[in-house]
Amino acid sequence: MFSYGYVTEEQLAGFDKYKYSAVDTNPLSVYVMHPFWNSVVKILPTWLAPNLLTFSGFVLLVLNFCMLAYFDYDFYASGEGYQHVPSWVWVLAGFLNFTAYTLDGVDGKQARRTNSSTPLGELFDHGLDSWACIFFVVTVYSIFGRGEAGVSVFTLFLILWVVLFSFILSHWEKYNTGILFLPWGYDLSQVTISIVYIITSIVGVEAWYGPIFLKFQYRDLFTTMILSCAFIITFPVSLYNVFKAYRSGTLKQHSFYEAMLPFISPLMLFGLCMLWVYTSPYDVIEKHPRIVYFLVGTAFSNITCKLIVCQMSNTRCQPLSCLLLPLAVGVIFVISGVLQDKEYYLLIILTIVITAAHIHYGVCVVNQLSKHFNIYAFSLKKPSTE
Repeated sequence: MFSYGYVTEEQLAGFDKYKYSAVDTNPLSVYVMHPFWNSVVKILPTWLAPNLLTFSGFVLLVLNFCMLAYFDYDFYASGEGYQHVPSWVWVLAGFLNFTAYTLDGVDGKQARRTNSSTPLGELFDHGLDSWACIFFVVTVYSIFGRGEAGVSVFTLFLILWVVLFSFILSHWEKYNTGILFLPWGYDLSQVTISIVYIITSIVGVEAWYGPIFLKFQYRDLFTTMILSCAFIITFPVSLYNVFKAYRSGTLKQHSFYEAMLPFISPLMLFGLCMLWVYTSPYDVIEKHPRIVYFLVGTAFSNITCKLIVCQMSNTRCQPLSCLLLPLAVGVIFVISGVLQDKEYYLLIILTIVITAAHIHYGVCVVNQLSKHFNIYAFSLKKPSTE
């Protein structure tokens, strides 16, 4: 069931030649978080597999997502007149988010400490990070919600797309330059989100109702920070790094089309989702925003994972993802009006199909690379050679 070979022989050969190359210039990461992570990793047992740390951190983010879904499924709980999320939930959310961030920061250090670094570890880490985007973005939305002091579910939908494209941009850089330039926004956002959760548990969501200055509200600050980080820092810096590689003659792709190839599937996914949301007679984004966000984040993660495989194995990125097909068929059904009042069931079916396909892809790739490198994914013990 989980033995399908998604990774080609050419890609396996590319993984054998892979060398990790990354640049982290974020002052918060370099001067604060890395020293902290260096201290944390020293207390971890040396038998603990790095991938187990990575997966544990991801599970904590999923737990946060599910916990807030239970207390605030429709994103109304922070609004005036609604039953608010209990304070203890915000405390736990802050703790789980920061713990997940810490585990994501120490997994690589644990790998080097135990001399167990492999390309699988990096792929596993970044692959789960691509899926984690949906969980921490949607979870923090519950602080503001969609009440008068919050933002609309469609605005959050657009913000989610900005975050997703910011993430894939780093791997597009590496696909073209061979170097992973770690984005500044990630560390800042994780620390800020964790602190905001704790503050919310103390002062309550009502503290975010009032304006900061004149009519500029906290929701506006939330939106401005995300957009500014993306459009003022992440996007320009990424383009500059790729242009610098082009000027120096080190650009790995030799045509504009090949360089931009990784963006075809994400842009098509964006177009299909926007078309669905815009034409939905059921108004799906208003009635089931959480499921729509999850569907988008999962499909985008699958596309991103396939790009990461290509950039790590130094192989050509495929322009189209097969997961676009069922989504495209679903959108055609919506536009045609064939579904009438059955659109909710289409949303559920597509979410299940795409999630199952993504999990199958992930498990098969991990199994395939584990076998290729003769290692266990979640243990430092070596497989028997008999």
